[in-house]
Order: sequence, then C-alpha cells, then structure tokens
Amino acid sequence: MEVNKFELRPGDDLFPEALLNEAVGNVEVLYGIGDPNVLAKQSVSIIGARQATPYGIAVSSMAGRVAGESGIVVVSGGAMGCDCAASAAALDAGGQTIIVSGCGADRIYPSSSEAVFRKAVAQGGAIVAIEPWGTSPRAYTFPKRNVIIAALSSVLIVAEAGVRSGTMSTADAALQMDRTIYAVPGSIFSPTSQGTNRLIMEGALPICNEVDLETRLSLDFGVARMVAEGVAPQMGELISALVANPMRPDELATRLGQDTLTLLRTLTDYEARGVVEHLVDGRYSLTTTAYENYRTAGTYGRADPNEVPI
Repeated sequence: MEVNKFELRPGDDLFPEALLNEAVGNVEVLYGIGDPNVLAKQSVSIIGARQATPYGIAVSSMAGRVAGESGIVVVSGGAMGCDCAASAAALDAGGQTIIVSGCGADRIYPSSSEAVFRKAVAQGGAIVAIEPWGTSPRAYTFPKRNVIIAALSSVLIVAEAGVRSGTMSTADAALQMDRTIYAVPGSIFSPTSQGTNRLIMEGALPICNEVDLETRLSLDFGVARMVAEGVAPQMGELISALVANPMRPDELATRLGQDTLTLLRTLTDYEARGVVEHLVDGRYSLTTTAYENYRTAGTYGRADPNEVPI
C-alpha cells in the first residue's frame, strides 16, 4: 500500500491533539495512509476480542453500523474478530474508519483484514501507526498501538473481552485518559465476556441494546440517527436459550427439559441451516447471522423449532 502517504508531527495542523496527552507518551511521528483530515472528525473507538464469539462479532457489527450511520468515525485496531467487524460494519453503512496498526502503516496485518484496510482508505478513512514505515508486527508494538486507539476517541466501546487481554489494556489506557467507556454485558459463563462484565462492575456504562447505544452516542456527539426500536420477537425455547449465552448440549437439555440425544439432532439440523455453530469448547452458539436476524425482529417467531428460518 503505497498511495496517499502522510506523516504528522506535533505542531502540524492535523496532528491529533489527543496524542499530546502525557498518558500517551512521546509520539514523534504519526505515519499514515489515506486522508489525514479524517483524524479531525468525531470518532468512537470500538474494540474487542480477536478470538471473538458470534455474539461478540454481532455486537461489534451493530456498534460499527450505528456509528457509521450517525456520521461518527470508527477507530479500531483492524485485528481479526471484533475490531475488524466494527470497521467493516461502519464502512458498509457508508461511514469511515481509522485503523491503528501495530506495525508500519504500509503493512497489512493481519492479512485476513486486507479488504477492510483497503476499503478504509478508499472510503476516505486512514490507516495510521506510530511505528516507522515497513515495520513488521512485533509483540511489543501492540501495547503501544492500544494506547493510541484509546487516545484518538473521546468514547471507547468494548464489545467483548477476556480478563487478561489487549482489549482490557486498551480500556485501562482509556481510563487513565478519562475517556468515556461503554461495555456490552455478556454471559457470566463466557470467558470472553468476563472482561466486559468486570468493566461494568468497576464503573463502565453498560450498553444493553442498539437503541441504548444510539441514544448514548447521540448525547455524546450531538448527532441524530433515526432508528425505530424493534419489538423483541417470540422465539422457540432453544433459540431463546442460546441468545442468552452459548451452552453445551447437556446444559441445554437440562435447561429445556429435553432428552440430550433429541436435542443434539435438533442442534445438528440448526447447524446445517447456519442458525447455530459448534464452538471449539463444545458449546453451541447462534451464528452471527442468526444474532442479526434476531436483532432485526421477527425472524425466529415460529413456535415450531423445526421451522426456524435463516
């Protein structure tokens, strides 16, 4: 990626004032590709787990879409999982994104996010980094990258996070810089929601649904997004249970009072239809598409669980 390169230094007109915060450290040069003017726009940082669950991906996509449709730039790390989902959703909504890279701004990492990196630049956003051109990804560069993500926006949204993670280090940096932190609650049994739940316990503001997020961003940034509040659909018991949190077949069977073998047959059928997916730890979760269909209301309204559409 060799087009539209820029370098900004303290004192330059477009150098982000937020990076002069003493908690950020000494940023001598901000390297970037794309349009540097996007750095002057209102932005929200959206982050989360790399090994995200379908729930985390759906939450990140929702947050990115709401921000994009509200004219708020989305800042993320561009990593696989929640970060990439947030930026991709903002772009699909016609918005813009700033990707803060943990390597040189002219390097695409991870390669799985290449389409989002390129679309970010094509759509008037930017890829920025504090590492010099050509720098390869290194373990020590990502904690510094996380601080920049926290600094660039006045609001940080944490979609999904384990207790010990880079996501939580970004939240810690945002806390030091007195940023507003929103966290999305998750199942108390999900390792990838323990971090967000802890943030809420320690004072982060919970985001409970899309309208809640829209309202908060409207107040934070003085923007308006017209979205009608949907009515939660009536769902089959199995789908309803999985919306709450992923579960193992034996847990689902106990919860629903069903025979485990019969339930496994239903889960296998749902998996073939793309409604549920089998996670590596043995639990079943709704797919990202299924979460999205649930959010947009009515998709799982049939009483017969064998007639659930995708």
